[in-house]
Amino acid sequence: MAIIKPFKGLRPKKELAEKVASPPYDVLSSEEAREMAKDNPFSFLHINKPEIDLPPETNIYDEAVYQKGKENLDRFIKEGILVQDEKPMFYVYRQIMGDHSQIGLVAGASVEEYEKNLIKKHELTRADKEEDRVKHVNTLNAQTGPVFLTYKARPEIDALMNKIVQSEPEYDFTADDGIRHTFWLVDKDEDIQALQELFKQLDCLYVADGHHRSAAAMRVKQMRQAQNPNHTGDEEYNYFLTVIFPHNQMYIMDYNRVVKDLNGLSVDAFLKKVSEKFDVQKLGANAEKPRQKHEFVMYLNGEWYRLKARPGTFNESDPVEQLDVSILMNNLLVPILGIGDPRKDKRIDFVGGIRGLEELKRRVDSGEMQVAFGLYPTSIEDLMAIADAGKIMPPKSTWFEPKLRSGLVIHLLD
Repeated sequence: MAIIKPFKGLRPKKELAEKVASPPYDVLSSEEAREMAKDNPFSFLHINKPEIDLPPETNIYDEAVYQKGKENLDRFIKEGILVQDEKPMFYVYRQIMGDHSQIGLVAGASVEEYEKNLIKKHELTRADKEEDRVKHVNTLNAQTGPVFLTYKARPEIDALMNKIVQSEPEYDFTADDGIRHTFWLVDKDEDIQALQELFKQLDCLYVADGHHRSAAAMRVKQMRQAQNPNHTGDEEYNYFLTVIFPHNQMYIMDYNRVVKDLNGLSVDAFLKKVSEKFDVQKLGANAEKPRQKHEFVMYLNGEWYRLKARPGTFNESDPVEQLDVSILMNNLLVPILGIGDPRKDKRIDFVGGIRGLEELKRRVDSGEMQVAFGLYPTSIEDLMAIADAGKIMPPKSTWFEPKLRSGLVIHLLD
């Protein structure tokens, strides 16, 4: 069963939606956010990355940052930039990026179902990032960034969603990056009830992106429940802000790796070691993406190479071990390059596929990094299989596009 709840969304006035909507808090640095919002007093970055309104030397985890976020949210409400809907409703959010379109339902998802693993995870969280989201949500008394959920597609849900998007949208704009965002209100009681009944028929939901926000919602719920002697389970803190998409509309891009050095090896010695586990083909100066699973590209010393994992070098029957990110880690990054914990090792960095192979070449040619690896994208089926098995993906396994805009709707906790 998947329990979803309509809610009274706090959202921008129609004419301000495009100015308010911002990229998610975790895809921009403070400097990038400051630059993006500097000429836009309506930008949601003032709420989602409030350090941009404090001196640049301010620690992003300083208490003043959370207080500034609350101050900015209160101001947006007072000035009528954000207005709360009068009745609980769902919302439908469509994104179009080039030829790709995805339609998701904006709803409150059950924290209790997350606790019971009926909303399944596939990543570990970092304590500092989780604590940051707990403080942000608790101080603002609001969930400001949606969690990206998915489910195994059902034609009955598709049919109802497709009917809803035939109506007049509330917001419809194309952002600077060329991605179109369209947003509908689902305020008819019969549609709300029908969606709830259809989602109840699902066995589970999956976290696609937003593990720190999900974990923070659980911790805030647990804190508030402990402080509330009259807790009923119906309070808004029992639900968290999500956009839920069918799995067959998910678009996962490659998530690539760059490494600072060759761990003391010469180029020839490094290539020799790589060839023990991979078939290595020199491609020359022309970049080519991996064509299939278990195939990689590598940029080194001004040249591209194609690497193919050899049979027997990984466990094909294990859902985690057969992932390309695992194969690269276990057969190359750890044993040859000496990378430790990829979450903490400063010698490795990760590059979202949206930046292209050109970014890998740039990082190496600049001298900042010495070798780069392009991967074939992880599939949504792999993600669900790992979550179903109760296992955890290696860090930085998936890069979802397009990213959900923040600020189109906020979930207040009371």
